[in-house]
Amino acid sequence: MTENEEMLARLVAQLSDQGSDLVTVRAVIEEASELGASHALHKLGLSDAHARKDLDELRELLGAWRIARRGALRSALGWLAKAMVALMLFGMAVRFGLIDWLGR
Repeated sequence: MTENEEMLARLVAQLSDQGSDLVTVRAVIEEASELGASHALHKLGLSDAHARKDLDELRELLGAWRIARRGALRSALGWLAKAMVALMLFGMAVRFGLIDWLGR
């Protein structure tokens, strides 16, 4: 249980001890929670009718970014592997004197 949940449980217990109806206390908590959530969404600019569509588009964009990043990484690793193979082949050609043989 988090610190906020513990504090809320203590407040509910305190209100119950003071004679408040538990149903009323829970209703107040629920209304306050909804109001807080609405306030947070408003501050984030997500309180209008287009917010759901905006979030869906952002998720789609993020998914496309992840796919592109993964593809770029695979491509870079592929180029690195090809460069290493080319360097090894060049090194072997130098080692076995094939470079001198081609120069003739």
